[in-house]
Amino acid sequence: MPKALIPGSFDPVTFGHLDVIERTAKLFDHVLVAAVANPAKARSLFTLEERQAMLADVTAHLANVEIGAFEGLLVDFAMAHRVDAFVKGLRAVSDFDVELQMAQMNERMSGIATLFFPTAPEHSFLASSLVREVARFGGDVSSMVPAPVAQRLKERFNQ
Repeated sequence: MPKALIPGSFDPVTFGHLDVIERTAKLFDHVLVAAVANPAKARSLFTLEERQAMLADVTAHLANVEIGAFEGLLVDFAMAHRVDAFVKGLRAVSDFDVELQMAQMNERMSGIATLFFPTAPEHSFLASSLVREVARFGGDVSSMVPAPVAQRLKERFNQ
């Protein structure tokens, strides 16, 4: 029963993330989507628990998707959950430069390969940081994030 792990900050989850999750769910028997507490990134807008809740909301229609969270090394989390592959979305060549190094390190440490999905063209410009910026200033993000996420952004920025 092949199991994929899609790690990310998901702060917030976008339609680009959801596209990769849905496509992965078609190819794997089980998909674990895990929000990471990433100390290398600036302070998160949403807590780890809030990000998990948003992910659960927007993937509820996918029976083979499970939501999790972790801190520390991705490979430790993956091996504890008996993952067969990592899946990462790529928006641009610049993503590939960073993701390739991580994929090679992760495979060296765990033996788990990474599969890359190019993001659907209509979502290739989406980045959670840009969505947060638009939402912070009252912009309409309804075409960038699922409705429950857009609502949480409005609430977070008191709009």
